[in-house]
Amino acid sequence: MQPLLKNDIQIDLNQVRLDILQEIRECNDRGLIQTAKWLAELNFALRDHKIQYPEQQNPYDDIASDEREAYSLSKSYFDCQEYDRAAHFVENCKSSKCVFLHRYSQYMSSEKKRLDNATDVGTENPESTQVLLDLLSYFKANQNSNDGYLLYLEGVVLKKLDLRSQAVSVLQSSIAVTPTLWCAWVELASLANEYEALDTLQLPKHWMMYFFAAHAFVELKLSEQALEAYTALAAAGFEKSTYINAQMAIAHHDARDVDSSLALFRELYQSDPYRLDNWDVYSHLLYLKEKRMELANLAQKAAAIDKYRVETCCVIGNYYSLRSEHHKAVIYFQRALSLDPYYLSAWILMGHEFIELQNSNAAIQCYRQAIDVNRNDYRAWNGLGQAYEILGLNGYCIYYYSRAAQLKPDDSRMLVSLGEAYEKMDKIPNALKCYYKAHSTGDIEGMALFKLAKLYEKSNMPNSAAAAYTAACQDPVNEPSKEMPAALRYLAQYYLRFSLLDHASHYAYKCLEYESTKEAGKNILKTISEKRLQASSSKPVSISDLPKRDMDFSVTENSETSDPFTTPTLKNKSRNKL
Repeated sequence: MQPLLKNDIQIDLNQVRLDILQEIRECNDRGLIQTAKWLAELNFALRDHKIQYPEQQNPYDDIASDEREAYSLSKSYFDCQEYDRAAHFVENCKSSKCVFLHRYSQYMSSEKKRLDNATDVGTENPESTQVLLDLLSYFKANQNSNDGYLLYLEGVVLKKLDLRSQAVSVLQSSIAVTPTLWCAWVELASLANEYEALDTLQLPKHWMMYFFAAHAFVELKLSEQALEAYTALAAAGFEKSTYINAQMAIAHHDARDVDSSLALFRELYQSDPYRLDNWDVYSHLLYLKEKRMELANLAQKAAAIDKYRVETCCVIGNYYSLRSEHHKAVIYFQRALSLDPYYLSAWILMGHEFIELQNSNAAIQCYRQAIDVNRNDYRAWNGLGQAYEILGLNGYCIYYYSRAAQLKPDDSRMLVSLGEAYEKMDKIPNALKCYYKAHSTGDIEGMALFKLAKLYEKSNMPNSAAAAYTAACQDPVNEPSKEMPAALRYLAQYYLRFSLLDHASHYAYKCLEYESTKEAGKNILKTISEKRLQASSSKPVSISDLPKRDMDFSVTENSETSDPFTTPTLKNKSRNKL
């Protein structure tokens, strides 16, 4: 699936609004309140695009006359979350809305009981599983190829039972019949575990497909494609959509563009101050920027709006984490998970808190639960790698860091961590490749070249070490690095060893700028002065092949040659901005 560009989207906004209004009614009639809410927000974003409203339909038109009273009573019980009563009163009804409400009430009842009866968050409930199996048996016995809503529910049940390939097939059928059913698109996006999988899906040519593509890009952490897609949708007439602006903020967050993401969330807060959706991400950004007062105000506001929302619990948890009150933070993340055991952010954040509390075993359990919720989130795999690294189990580290790097190939941090794990296990060639790849993809933390150089130095490959240190020192982004003094000292000693006094002097003077290398710099300059005073009968060494920024460098396993000036050098790559 290719990224969407501005000219790629041709949407008839008149038809969009008519479709939305129709689907809002259908979803409300069936109790699909989250989809109805999402569609209503989208409809509000198009409020300036006036249309001729269709005649109001009677919600009972497609319900048999002798079933209308039972449907009305059942729907009232459903809205009050009395799901067993709702299912009971439409048990014998045959109309499509009644059948869906009956089966959906059974499903919601099992989910509610599973949450209420669970003694530990994340434990399996055999009664809930049996309800899912009974529902699946019903769907198999009664093929509903013409009812997109029942097909959606079947897809959800299959996903719950971890029958992923079957769920994908059924959800595609649901979307083909009812393309405006947003919850079916969302479930399908959660099952597409990689970018290539999107191209294999059979999707209808409908305006909703553009929203699905953008949403899927965010789910897969493909930030650049997601931003292009949402920019195109905004240009097509949805620029006032709070949903699109929030998704763009999340995409900026995933791309590590903290300032842009924070600006969008602040705009959203001003335009819709009671919108709690995605405030967990908003609070995480404030945590990263150490905005303690702003985060405190956000936590107070969230608690005042609804203290029993999972987003509120995460906001308060992030606030306590910023105050280094990690035990309190854990309590609030646990509270969020008691409300929604499938809330991914809470599992990951609680894992981070346990790492801070040096409880690696508890952190591992949290990250494993996060993977059960979404196996495509690199943060959980990376967290597992960190936890096992603390335990000194480097073999496990390699596996989990590798999975994280596969899911987030443009993030150098996982590659550096993977290289460190290889280095601890004395797998030097693999470590070198990881550090070089981290540099090539855009070194976020500015550590890859220094680690590459240190490993060359440790492996008795001074020429390659000098090349890596030279490239690191020539990059102005690395100037504040704590590794810079040692790199300068190494280069000064390297050139002094081969009597390249001008170059040795250049780096020795730079050593004087740092307290930790000041004495070493003075000693090297003294030695250089003595060498220059000595009468030398040896012929000066050619320096035509000294390290230069623009020469290519590649990681090889060839041994060093006796000629110190066949030094490979590194090509300076563009860096990702934070």
